[in-house]
Amino acid sequence: MRFAPVIDALALPVNARVDQRVPKKLLLEQGAPTTADKRQIQEGIDELFWIAALKPSGVGVPAFRDEVREYLEIAVLTVVLRPAAKTARLVELIHRAIPYPLVLVTGHGETVSLSLAHLRGSQGETGKVVIEDLRRTASFRPDAPTKEETAFLDSLALSGLPCGDLWTLYQGWLDRAVALEAARITGQFVLPDGAEHSQALREGLGNHARLQCKLAALRVQAAKEKQMGRRVELNLEIKQLESERAVVVRGLGYKES
Repeated sequence: MRFAPVIDALALPVNARVDQRVPKKLLLEQGAPTTADKRQIQEGIDELFWIAALKPSGVGVPAFRDEVREYLEIAVLTVVLRPAAKTARLVELIHRAIPYPLVLVTGHGETVSLSLAHLRGSQGETGKVVIEDLRRTASFRPDAPTKEETAFLDSLALSGLPCGDLWTLYQGWLDRAVALEAARITGQFVLPDGAEHSQALREGLGNHARLQCKLAALRVQAAKEKQMGRRVELNLEIKQLESERAVVVRGLGYKES
């Protein structure tokens, strides 16, 4: 089973297991704002399972409440997508539909990915929640992980997470997803050592993605440019952005050998 290595890595307590199929009707009613989204859910999802519900009574971790959010439990779900599914959109719709902070394991073909997103109360609709900072790892084969992916899986056990309350526990998993994103760039899986480091990693990943996008566009432009002077200018701009990217990569934890 493709999900087994990931679910096993989470090391969830037996008394938290649910193991029930979730009907698509739930997503259609709660998470599909448009006709196109409804079609995606109907045609893109093969099966959705609620694996576990992590509640204070079951995991010994207090609930969390503040002025913008309330975490009474953490949900763990798996979803199998069909070949033509739009993964990013469906992952977002599922996170929107489940009213708890969600650890979602998505299977697409032979690969899986993990996604997490904090929730907060909607400012416009009482009783509604909205997602914040959705993070989805790149897809990987759990039966043949790289060394970075192996380190990621080894870090997921519930017993090794911060356990001050359900928010900090969930943030621990989110930090691990961010660390895997960074490891794909740096070649090193390094967990954030605090909130500031975690925020710096997220900002660094955003900057890296922005620079990669700019570099790709400039390289296409330079390849098509016929005027020598303009091509030189573009190549200089590319070198400058490459230097900026190198600084960002070092900030993500890269160490030159």
